[in-house]
Amino acid sequence: MKKPSLLWTIAACSLVVSMLSAGRTSVAQDVQLENAPLKTLNDHFPFEVPDSVDQWNARREALRRRVLVANGLWPLPEKTELQPVIHGKIEREGFTVEKVYFQSLPGHFVSGMLFRPAPENQLGVVDGKRPAVLCPHGHGGRTMKLSDAALAKEIETGGEVFESSGRYPKLARCAQLARMGCVSFIFDMLGYADSQQVSYEIAHRHAEPRFEERDRTEPCFYSIEADLKLQTVMGLQTWNAIRSLDFLSELPEVDSDRLGVTGGSGGGTQTILLSAIDPRVQVAFPNGMVSTSMQGGCYCENCNYLRIGTGNVELAALFAPKPQGMTAADDWTKDMLTDGYPQLKQLYTMLGQPQNVICGDLLKYPHNYNHATRAIMYPWMAKHLGLPEETPLIESDFEAFTDAEMAVYDDDHPAPSVTGVEHERQVLKWWSDQNEQALAAVVPGAGGGDSADQLKQYRDVVGGAWRVIFDRDLPNADDLEVEQLSEKVEGDVRLRMVLVSHPKWQTAVQYAELSLAKAGASPKRVVVNPSHNGMQSRWTEQDALAGYVKNYPDSTVVIPFLQTPQLEDDQLVQPLINDSRTYSGFTFGYNRPLVVKRYDQLLCVLAASGADSSNIPMRLIGQFPAAIAAGVFAAEQVDELVLTNPGYRFANVRHYRDADFIPGAKKYFDLPGLVSLRAPHQVTFDSGDAFELVEKVYAAAGATDAIAVKGAE
Repeated sequence: MKKPSLLWTIAACSLVVSMLSAGRTSVAQDVQLENAPLKTLNDHFPFEVPDSVDQWNARREALRRRVLVANGLWPLPEKTELQPVIHGKIEREGFTVEKVYFQSLPGHFVSGMLFRPAPENQLGVVDGKRPAVLCPHGHGGRTMKLSDAALAKEIETGGEVFESSGRYPKLARCAQLARMGCVSFIFDMLGYADSQQVSYEIAHRHAEPRFEERDRTEPCFYSIEADLKLQTVMGLQTWNAIRSLDFLSELPEVDSDRLGVTGGSGGGTQTILLSAIDPRVQVAFPNGMVSTSMQGGCYCENCNYLRIGTGNVELAALFAPKPQGMTAADDWTKDMLTDGYPQLKQLYTMLGQPQNVICGDLLKYPHNYNHATRAIMYPWMAKHLGLPEETPLIESDFEAFTDAEMAVYDDDHPAPSVTGVEHERQVLKWWSDQNEQALAAVVPGAGGGDSADQLKQYRDVVGGAWRVIFDRDLPNADDLEVEQLSEKVEGDVRLRMVLVSHPKWQTAVQYAELSLAKAGASPKRVVVNPSHNGMQSRWTEQDALAGYVKNYPDSTVVIPFLQTPQLEDDQLVQPLINDSRTYSGFTFGYNRPLVVKRYDQLLCVLAASGADSSNIPMRLIGQFPAAIAAGVFAAEQVDELVLTNPGYRFANVRHYRDADFIPGAKKYFDLPGLVSLRAPHQVTFDSGDAFELVEKVYAAAGATDAIAVKGAE
């Protein structure tokens, strides 16, 4: 086909500029309609039960991976030696208590109190082994002590029964579980009681950025480097919970096949997550946080990606069909009996175990894990941990502990000396080293081995992480609403302006389609070249369109106008939720980053322009991250991905508000890691050399010929 004439070029330029100028008052304005508002932790998080067991199993696998990726634990770090220290035995009627500390990772200590049945108590012992229950305490700390006034009110309302044990409600459940024949361990959340290597203010009240967070060579929590590697306070607490279960299960008298977990409030959040990802847990009672309402308001309960498209009820459902109990109280869980619990019951019924989920009605009480709640938990644990019928399920009082008796560290067992920012840096360095070692081991060619097996492992680990980030596939045409806004022909040029919407995704995007209009003209390919900087930025200069016409005279050219970032202080930024606390997880734990929103929009354009059905080859220009991601995850429909800016790196962002911020991108090999997942499909490097990582993955896929290094034709 001959190149178009100058008149063709001028006509096309004039036509596009005039149509776009006129279109600024149309329904498809610069913001591509009002996309869904940002979600916050206080919004509604319903659980929609899939139609079949197979659908649920697929959903469960994806969500478990999301939990692990979000917490920075995909793949899991090495489980180093705990080196536990158990000391200071205290005897009470029916049980004993000991002080414990161990290293969940080198130099980071977990502290707590270990409750065991009195030696003469043989309840629940099978083959010399006892069941055990892990007790994450939640906010307030394991040593939380009710004031005289608070205790009196609790006793008056029936929330508590006893003067002594009721004053320490978080220890009361550990004591009664021990009397029932269980070993129980309550461990400190970061910043509470003896866990002071990361302070309470940093773990739970961090508000203003610290100077040290600017340091990119020795990062600490809340820094951009930590975000780019998904290293968070919540992730560290989740790791501490896993290691606490390790400690408990490795005790010689504990039956590792009979492990339970129960916690309230923030401890309920930890119970939900630990039960979702650790198969050793056999029975759970997450209290005070299984809700379609508020999802957990603390830094330690939020991390990037965790609740995008999901919520605490569905995360709790990951434990199904194992036994799981909870209660509804006069707090954010108050609607659970009609919104959340019925869906859990529906799922458990579909899985054949409707009796394995309960939700107690305690709406008369405010947010709690009080005696009334514990009275529901005890028989649940007894039943599902195989305790005998004679097990005492009625809580009794115990002599209160002194401060010295509750303190883990003393003169003979000094507290860790490394704390604060220095400790944070050590933790994050260990975490990064673990990430690098584990991920390097799955790169094809590492250490020899079968290339097909290595490729599969690489795709499972690295590809699985990127699929948490870009978690949508090319939509079906039936899911889209496509509206042609205008069409005009001048000479041999046709310009169509199209608006495509995806109601379920709550997104919409406008695109221009340029093609030759003369009869019989058939394009050799479709070229998709997204614009990321607004409706008119590419069209204010006629040379931009002339470039398209000059380079692609035999093609249909599609230009999607993807969502525009905001410009502040000469920086392109994306919106954040309205929260004064400076932490990425409060926005991107619930909302898709701008790059991912653009990716969604581009998938809609590809589907609307026939990418899933047309036999015409498609070339996607990957100048921007969203386009590269679309070329990777819609690889079956995109015949060629052209990288026009291979030097780009996600790691170059300076703040989590930057328009291209992608949490975790640096951890998973940045742009080369993303591009490598396109193998074995054609990828063209418009400049520079192919990435070494891409070459290794393509070689393992037997597709080295699918890599081209040249200028785009």
